[in-house]
Amino acid sequence: MRNRHALALTLAAAATLVAAPASLPAAAATTANPAPAKAHCPQLSKKLTWYGDNRDHLQQVIDERGRCGSHRGHDQQRPVAAFDWDNTVVKNDITDATIAWSLRHDKILRPASWKSTSKWMTDAADKALTKACGTKVPVGKPLPTSTDTDCADEIFEVREDGKTMSGAAAFAGKWNHRHTVPQYAWVPQLFAGHTVPELRSYAAKAREQVLAAPVGATQTVGTHEIPGYARYYEQQRDLIRTLKKAGFDVYIVSAGSEPVTEVWAGGKGGVGIDREHTIAIRSVLDRKGRITAWNQGCGDVPVNKGEAIPYIDGKRCWINQEIYGVKGKSAWDKQDPSHRIALGGGDADTDVTFVGDATGAHLVLNRNKDEVMCRAYDDADGRWVVNPMFIEPLKQKPDPYPCSTTAYNEPDGSRGPVLRDDGSVVADQADAVY
Repeated sequence: MRNRHALALTLAAAATLVAAPASLPAAAATTANPAPAKAHCPQLSKKLTWYGDNRDHLQQVIDERGRCGSHRGHDQQRPVAAFDWDNTVVKNDITDATIAWSLRHDKILRPASWKSTSKWMTDAADKALTKACGTKVPVGKPLPTSTDTDCADEIFEVREDGKTMSGAAAFAGKWNHRHTVPQYAWVPQLFAGHTVPELRSYAAKAREQVLAAPVGATQTVGTHEIPGYARYYEQQRDLIRTLKKAGFDVYIVSAGSEPVTEVWAGGKGGVGIDREHTIAIRSVLDRKGRITAWNQGCGDVPVNKGEAIPYIDGKRCWINQEIYGVKGKSAWDKQDPSHRIALGGGDADTDVTFVGDATGAHLVLNRNKDEVMCRAYDDADGRWVVNPMFIEPLKQKPDPYPCSTTAYNEPDGSRGPVLRDDGSVVADQADAVY
């Protein structure tokens, strides 16, 4: 197996991944009462609960785009489905779980300077981290975060909210807010100095812990209280399994660290998605195989320090590049239907672009995230499938989503209205699926 984390990774290598279907219909109609599928066609489990007629909508896409679809010839390539990971395939955030475990077990190594860990880190954050974590520990050695509450708190606050414990901004400067967010990019940078197998081992131990904890459990990181459990959504596990049986290539596209996502997606107890089908933030390794603060690039962005991660439009770029072999600046653009996924699943604004690119169904788990819920409830193409979270679903949002004013995440970080492809403004939407 090739090592996708190595510095030698090239865009040409990505083109060897499974290609798009040679042709796809411009749209697949979805109806509440689809015709019965042939007996031999893979079926979603009827023992698992979906909202409304969502199972029927998804099943129709599987039947039409999969191996039972009459439009698919023997010479055509496999259709593609892609899913976000955190709070889409599993309940709760596996990155937070891994960081929490690592902080409790003294696995974060002291950097030469905190400022060097991110190109956008502010002087205020550098000073706060240096003060909290001290300088007595030699560079490259583990910080005692299991006992040093101040250090653990400061690190987790920067990761979680992009602020210091005193409320100062931890990151500043210019970045495309639809291509990256510094505190997400900072996670693999935080593990600089470790090898990929080491990081995988931390993720595996964190996974074991949170899967064993009861639903609703919490844990403490420094003085932060965060969810202490995680669960695979059985409906999503069944959907992925059925898609694969129907001949789909299924990918995970996450804004987390790739080694962490790989541990959860594949292997025993996972959802059967291997490393070749897992796309997340890819760190450049040094000559000794250790993670660095540099990341692999996407499209026309070369190796970088966080400018092009799988985040909002960045997820489209990584799908276009890694799955369909689109190179250069064009990887950021919406492709023709034959070079787009058939089904996309997500839960947040970070997923809105690639989920919206799907030609068959856009599956969204409702976490009350403005931009993606505006798209979903507007349902411009009739293919959006909204489902409450399968575990601890949210109550109905009392106020409409501000689609016509501030729901859209602008590249400069400001907020604007959500627009349809024709330029018209999406009206404010009420929360109807909860």
